[in-house]
Amino acid sequence: MNMSRKYKFRNPEGVYFVSFATVNWIDVFTRAAYKDILVENLNYCVENKGLKIWAWAIMSNHLHLLISSETNNCSDILRDFKRVSSKAMLKAIEENPQESRREWMLWMFERAGKKNSNNTKYQFWQQHNQPIEISKNTDKIDKALNYIHENPIKAGFVDRAENYPYSSAIDYAGEKGIVKIEMIYVNQLMNSETQVTLPLNLHQRGTKPFTSRLETRSRGRRMSRQINN
Repeated sequence: MNMSRKYKFRNPEGVYFVSFATVNWIDVFTRAAYKDILVENLNYCVENKGLKIWAWAIMSNHLHLLISSETNNCSDILRDFKRVSSKAMLKAIEENPQESRREWMLWMFERAGKKNSNNTKYQFWQQHNQPIEISKNTDKIDKALNYIHENPIKAGFVDRAENYPYSSAIDYAGEKGIVKIEMIYVNQLMNSETQVTLPLNLHQRGTKPFTSRLETRSRGRRMSRQINN
């Protein structure tokens, strides 16, 4: 199957797992100031573009989202998010006197930009988002939530998912995070008379939250297979 046809936002009311990375997987988001730019842009999309974020996590070189929208096409929202955030990120890198990798990163972004005629100079994000629809599939939703929230643990950032401020794990642990999200409830997504009062993946305090059934770390297609299987 043609991969460009496989990964599409086909259902306008669907809930999608998406991931996108910087070109060449450059570790840009190692500074809080850079991650804060993404947080600001995510909240803008929620408040002004109709984006619903059900889960999210910012890693050192990529971003995971569980999203939907009732008013706009998710593809259009992500296109605008990438365009605006890339400009803000490049400006922040250029103007940061403490950025020791500034010249190297800008060179890498410029080199990537020259390979794509759609760019005027730089390319910051890889073009694909690889959306996977997981609407009304509680098993895939559970896997997606676990995958997103446990990424910072697997990367060695924290030992508990809710201790990482740049993800929605803190929201699912009962506190308030820095991005405005919607909590996923089973009865929101399933045609069922069963009333569920706890969001998926919300574990009791005192136990290790977000215990994952995923056993491998992955990128790109391997990650997609984990959500789909």
